[in-house]
Amino acid sequence: MHTCRNCNQSFQTELALELHRDTCKKGQLFCQVCGDRFREGDATQDGWHYECPNDECEGDGLQEDLYRVDDVRAATH
Repeated sequence: MHTCRNCNQSFQTELALELHRDTCKKGQLFCQVCGDRFREGDATQDGWHYECPNDECEGDGLQEDLYRVDDVRAATH
């Protein structure tokens, strides 16, 4: 069994898991610089280096400017 680290859904094959990661709602990233949300796959070409896919934004690096949507907490007044 292969399990998604974001939503804990299990899959029979590694290929099914990889296909799921592209659409997993809990696997989205949030750019602290521009405020955009996007899939993890859109932010990397090689799986090691991440940058905001917005051409006008300078956000890069997981835990530097890019955070998983789960890790972002909304401020309340």
